[in-house]
Amino acid sequence: MHGWGILARMNAPWIAFVGPARNLQIAGVKLLGFDAANGRKLLFTVAFLIILTLISKLLRYLSRKFGGARQKTAFWTRQGISLVTFVLMLVALLSIWFDNPSRLATGAGLVSAGLAFALQKVVTSFAGYFVILRGQTFNVGDRIRMGGVRGDVIDLNLIQTVIMEMGEPPAVQNEDPGMWVQSRQYSGRIVTVSNSEIFEEPVYNYSRELPYIWEEMHLPISFKDDRRRAEAIILAAVTRQTQEIANLAEPELEKLKKDFFVERADLKPRVYLRITDNWVELAVRFLCGTHDVRSLKDRISREILEEFEKAGIGIASGTYEIVGLPPIRVEGMSTNAS
Repeated sequence: MHGWGILARMNAPWIAFVGPARNLQIAGVKLLGFDAANGRKLLFTVAFLIILTLISKLLRYLSRKFGGARQKTAFWTRQGISLVTFVLMLVALLSIWFDNPSRLATGAGLVSAGLAFALQKVVTSFAGYFVILRGQTFNVGDRIRMGGVRGDVIDLNLIQTVIMEMGEPPAVQNEDPGMWVQSRQYSGRIVTVSNSEIFEEPVYNYSRELPYIWEEMHLPISFKDDRRRAEAIILAAVTRQTQEIANLAEPELEKLKKDFFVERADLKPRVYLRITDNWVELAVRFLCGTHDVRSLKDRISREILEEFEKAGIGIASGTYEIVGLPPIRVEGMSTNAS
């Protein structure tokens, strides 16, 4: 009789659903929690996620095709698709797996406690994402400084911000990490920054409300040179190169003043003088676009140097000229011939 029982178990299916709850049994071992109902839930979950992913990819494709030329429109469309996809996925998973409200409350409490302890940075980054969107901290295409990285925002997701890095002016070249590009142009590196950085450090936005910044150039000249002529040359060159920028910025500044009650800024270039121990420093302040600083300063510098050469004005430097030496007396040892 015992032999017949062993033979019957050997002839039984290797994988089967057994018992009233239809639990999954593999090679005679019953698996806890793996029953027919949970199997159907798992299949339905996988099918729903596949369909939701395909719909999300289709909507993203349509947003790129019809809104790609309008950068901010495409950005906000992608963010809306991401949020709607996330909410639908969350609601669907809760509806499929937690049909009992008491089980849902217990599961939510356990998950919240686990996330708060083990995934603090992830939760903070997720919260930072909503702060960025709600506060309109920046949009895709904005030039920002975030988490010690300067550059243009090229993507934003639930956890991270992706930045196309740019170089740094010489004044901040010693900051970490090291930078070999000594100007505000792309370095070629794409940097990923956690959204949680907005809670740790200030976020500097160069182009949020006003796509223009004020820039300065410092030119030292000798005390013996004609500083009035030098000032006129500098002012004329800067005015010629920035007049169109000032005209475009005029309505932007008026809107800024109306929306935020800031003082009206002067758009005309101006030269400031400063006396040092070695020279007279002429500092010119002017308005420029956020993405065209280096080329603009290059054009201004070339024009100023050309006009300085015509006027016989030189750029002062920190070299020293020795104009005289005191008399030097050299004495040698005398030897007596034997």
